[in-house]
Amino acid sequence: MPVDYSNIDIANYIDHALLHPAATPQEVEKCCGEAEQFNFPTVCVYPAAVKQAGELLYKKKTQVCCVIGFPTGATTSATKLYEAQEAVDNGAVELDVMINLGWLKAGKSEAIYQEIAQICAETGQTVKAILETSLLTPTEKRLAAEICMDAGVAFVKTSTGWFGGATVEDVRFLRKITRGQIGIKASGGIRTVEQALELIAAGATRLGTSRGPELIQGRENLTVNQQEREVNDYTEE
Repeated sequence: MPVDYSNIDIANYIDHALLHPAATPQEVEKCCGEAEQFNFPTVCVYPAAVKQAGELLYKKKTQVCCVIGFPTGATTSATKLYEAQEAVDNGAVELDVMINLGWLKAGKSEAIYQEIAQICAETGQTVKAILETSLLTPTEKRLAAEICMDAGVAFVKTSTGWFGGATVEDVRFLRKITRGQIGIKASGGIRTVEQALELIAAGATRLGTSRGPELIQGRENLTVNQQEREVNDYTEE
């Protein structure tokens, strides 16, 4: 029996991302307009686009999310902190911060904790720690999530999208580890509404994707098809 997704408003989950390195100001404006049109929680942009996005979305429901240390996480802690503070000064209220994977694999748990905790404390904004799950073992995923929870993040995020994308298995794994104490952002490779709904069912509370409008259209088509099936089932009884 197919799962009933009729009560899920997918728009409430979407961080509408524009993270192509060649994105123009015109594309930033288009991204913000789409996010406002569909009432997405945020647009997710690079630091250089935050000020423009903040001005376009000033006093709007949709807010600005900025990626920090993206996509490798290999910049210094001081650089990440400055980047995060500048993004907040320019209008960002959410920060997707890439953790240092080299530190994680070298067992430098305290260094990761201090870096993320400082950003959380000194910006006072919603921080999502990007784990890049496709590059981690199950043990490393668990450790990374636990460190970031202890550091005060509001979400853990599966991926940047540069080295692999979100999977249902990883979202379920992170939900088990976090036990509903923080949000889970699934990001990377979300191309269809069926994928999006499966990730939400698995425990994702945000979806990072550049295909927000397409997913909304797919959701509407799915609803129409489901209603048509229900009518056909009724008339055949």
